Amino acid sequence: MSEHPTRIAVTGGLGGVGSWVVDRLADDGYDVLAIDTHTPEQHVENVRFFSADLTDAGETFDILHAFDPEAVIHLAAIPDPTAHAGTRVFSNNILSAYNVLFAAGRLGSDIVWASSESAYGFPFSESLLLPEYLPIDESHPMRPEDPYGVSKVAGESVAEMVTRRFGVQVASIRPSWVQYPGEYEVSNIRREVAVDEIEAGTKPPGSGNFWSYIDVRDLVELCVRAVEADFDGHEPYLCHAAENYMGVETARLIAALSDGTAPDLSGLSGESCAFTTQKAFDELGWEPEHTWREAESETVDGPSFI
Repeated sequence: MSEHPTRIAVTGGLGGVGSWVVDRLADDGYDVLAIDTHTPEQHVENVRFFSADLTDAGETFDILHAFDPEAVIHLAAIPDPTAHAGTRVFSNNILSAYNVLFAAGRLGSDIVWASSESAYGFPFSESLLLPEYLPIDESHPMRPEDPYGVSKVAGESVAEMVTRRFGVQVASIRPSWVQYPGEYEVSNIRREVAVDEIEAGTKPPGSGNFWSYIDVRDLVELCVRAVEADFDGHEPYLCHAAENYMGVETARLIAALSDGTAPDLSGLSGESCAFTTQKAFDELGWEPEHTWREAESETVDGPSFI
């Protein structure tokens, strides 16, 4: 896309991340279509809300065709496999991703959608799963053992298909555990987990993604930069805060987990995240701005319509 879009559809527009994205786009003056399973009661300037079942191809194509967006940000999904039947998680996520991405591609709309770090398999593996190398980048093998992670791998395959068939660009954002200013859930884990008590080979709280996170405001910024960027084909981008949320050296944390079986730790400096976002910086000029040390106690007004 040579020029910034003016009409953007956002799925999951009333969700945790989606509502922040809709709020940001509306404030920036975009014409926004927000799609979710329900609609809010209040009016929001620059935003039209629609209710839809995105696993229904007819509803999805109907709504997107009527709005004719120049770009689509697909955020709707069941976010993890721990509170829903696995078949429901997978079928919901992959059907909605296929319907939205295919409809968007057929309309010539460029796409940003929420994949996940869970595609690598670390967060929801039954036992501790260590990376092949550190820091983890977009090229690291994806080895999910759960329906959520594999739905994201399948979704990225759909993204590849859509770019080949329709020639639109698709950015697959792979965010870490999303945190909200003043409501950082990771704070509880930091209080619960004593580094000196971690037993090698175990999977204590937070170790599934090596104690990484991302502030919702930084994730929103990456979504906006990706939707405004001009690139070819399908590109995945990791989206993580610059450091772990434990406040100790990342190499020390992973060494405690692995008992000498971890990959080379020399690429990790201090509290730096086990995942690198260098690609997002190089190609989109994005880097995380928020850290748990300030954000977990911040008072920030979120979207007013949820």
